[in-house]
Order: sequence, then C-alpha cells, then structure tokens
Amino acid sequence: MRLVFYTSHFFCLTVFSLRVTAPLSPANTASSDRSLNKIQIYAILVGFIYRFLFMRTRVKMCGFTTVETAVYAAGLGVDAIGLVFYPPSSRNISLEKAVEIVTALPAFTSVVALFVDASEASINQVLNKVAIDCIQFHGNETPKACRRYQKPYIKAVSMSKEIQVPSLVRDYHDAGALLLDAYHPQSKGGTGERFDWSLIPKQCDLPLILAGGLTPENARQAIAQVNPYALDVSSGIEIKKGIKAKTKMAAFIKEVNQS
Repeated sequence: MRLVFYTSHFFCLTVFSLRVTAPLSPANTASSDRSLNKIQIYAILVGFIYRFLFMRTRVKMCGFTTVETAVYAAGLGVDAIGLVFYPPSSRNISLEKAVEIVTALPAFTSVVALFVDASEASINQVLNKVAIDCIQFHGNETPKACRRYQKPYIKAVSMSKEIQVPSLVRDYHDAGALLLDAYHPQSKGGTGERFDWSLIPKQCDLPLILAGGLTPENARQAIAQVNPYALDVSSGIEIKKGIKAKTKMAAFIKEVNQS
C-alpha cells in the first residue's frame, strides 16, 4: 500500500514539476509568480522519497526464550528482539540462555534487555555478560537511574488515563524512545491487553513505540491510527507465554510491511 501511495505521488509531482518549470511564454509569464520553482519542486520530491525509503514502521519482538525462534525472527527482518530479565515473568531467561540467543543472531539485529525496577548490580551483571544494544526500563525507574549505564535506553510507560506523555518526554528527554504499553495494576507488560490509543498525542518530541495487545490482525490498524515509530509485540505472536509461533511472527511482519 505504501509503495503504491508514494509511487503515485512521485509520478504526479514529477509530471507537475515538468509543467511548472517549462520555459514560460508571454501568455503565461504573468502567472509565473504563482508557480512553484524548481527548488521547491525538488524539495517536495526529496521529501516524498525520504519518507518512502526511511520512514517505515520498525518492529521489536519481545520475550524470546529459545534460540530457534529468535533466529527465525531475525530472518524475517525484525529490527530488534527483546530479552526479559525479570524473574516474576514467564518470559524471564537466564544469563546463559541470553548469551546463547545473542551469539546466534545475525548482524544488524538489535538486542534489547528488559528490566523492571532491577538493582544496579543485577543490571550490570547482565551488561557484563550479554552483548546488549539497548536497555528497556519497564518499571518506575527515574531518569537518573536510566542514564546510569551509558547505554541507549527506552522508557516504558503504563498508559493510564492520568499519564501525561509530554511531561514524561521532558523528564526522559534523552531516551531513545518512549514505549507506550497497557496499564495493569499487577503486571508489567506482556499482558496481551490493549489500551485506548486516543490517549496517544499526535505530536511528540520523542519516537513512540506502541505496545499492548498487538497481533497480526490489528497491526495495520495500529500503524494507520497511531503512526508510531515502531510496534512492540510479545503475546500476540505466541502459542503460550514465552513460546513464540513462527506463523504468527511471519504474519505480523507481513502485515507491517504491507501497511
């Protein structure tokens, strides 16, 4: 769909540019001040091309527990895989398993480590043994705590009606992104529940990652309605908690790529 949209716009703008930048005759010289000049036309064209090539919706799949499914996800072209280091979670993995998964991944697949109000010692233990590219803080971590490790980080936000995203953007201004997830009083993500997307601001100074209740069936709707920087999916691509389904992963990527 995006290919058709941008290709058609590129074609129309190219034709338009040829018409408005053609040599002017005496008859149309008077109206030339209302025509776009070459620089303006090229700027528009470059903008459309840039958006088509670079402004795609990225995908992070979270909660891998096996090498096989993580490698399969990487083969599908997923941008990042998430590893959970939170003992209460059914997706929690050991350091040994994390090293095994990361070692098997191909180049250009980012690894995100998820923590929930973890101690500094436990986070450093993971960072010292596992090749982590980015940290996802999924608890009540302060901005100061998030910056402590000198790593790119994502701050997760539980989207209750009281949450003020602009305020969080100011507090976590150096975050790589804010991850907006469903609020649950007992759980820290991975519930498979969706929140009210109307709570998401239309404009934001940080990239927004949408999570919570995403599935292959609603991925296109999420992109069309929210236009997020990325989608983060976990339970929506599982057979059961912690066990990813290859068919669901492939279907999810297909829906994102065709949106």
